[in-house]
Amino acid sequence: MIGVSFMTANFCARPTGWHMTGGWGQGDEATNAYFAPLATYGERLDTYLSEVRALGFTAVDFWTSLLNPVWATDAHIAVAQERLAQHDLAVYSIAGWMGSTPAEFVRTCEIATALGAPVLGGGTSLLRKDRGFVVATLQQYGLRLGIENHPEKSADELLAQIGDGGAGTIGAAVDTGWFGTQGVDAAAALRRLAPHLLVVHLKDVREVGRHDTCRYGAGIVPVERCVHVLQEIAFPGTISVEHEPEFFDPHDDIAASLALLQGWLAQ
Repeated sequence: MIGVSFMTANFCARPTGWHMTGGWGQGDEATNAYFAPLATYGERLDTYLSEVRALGFTAVDFWTSLLNPVWATDAHIAVAQERLAQHDLAVYSIAGWMGSTPAEFVRTCEIATALGAPVLGGGTSLLRKDRGFVVATLQQYGLRLGIENHPEKSADELLAQIGDGGAGTIGAAVDTGWFGTQGVDAAAALRRLAPHLLVVHLKDVREVGRHDTCRYGAGIVPVERCVHVLQEIAFPGTISVEHEPEFFDPHDDIAASLALLQGWLAQ
């Protein structure tokens, strides 16, 4: 059965007061600054997780900016474990940037293991610099890395990065919204990538050429067809509900999208 989770990066603009004029980088920086202090970490994470639970989710994809390998101490990790358990939330994946150095990548793997996440969904420059190290580290921790598409304009471009699959450790974390932004049929891409899919970030965007996310059905991505493709290929992974607006709180949109997704999965 396909699992469903909440992408915590949906709250990227929250620390900016839902006014992310500087784009994704501003939200990323603000979120790191918001969560890094240990003294307030538990309270702030609790607020996020309470709202996720209230929306009806039982699992999350834990964005690296909420527990960044650059600043996350063992104490941060222990608090995250405690708060996730209190809210009875599973962690289906670690999402985002997995580090630019070996130490950052290892720390990301340690965080994933501590939170019980079997998949890293995102990217790391180490794949180009030292693929052997990435594969060996994933094997050491019993994890898999799903490479997330952003600039890629075809499924084949992502397949080229996956290559031989690193002895089963490397696959795809498909972001349907980014395929929409690039003018790619996301449903067809999912079918093409079927043997390599580890996690799907199900996202809709309003138009080709821009990454303006929206609730399911309000944009150009064939999100319902994407879900049915995943059912047809017996996708064994998880669907992450993703919507990261820059200038408003996405709670209502996400609630509506979750209801649609649950209906499609029940068909």
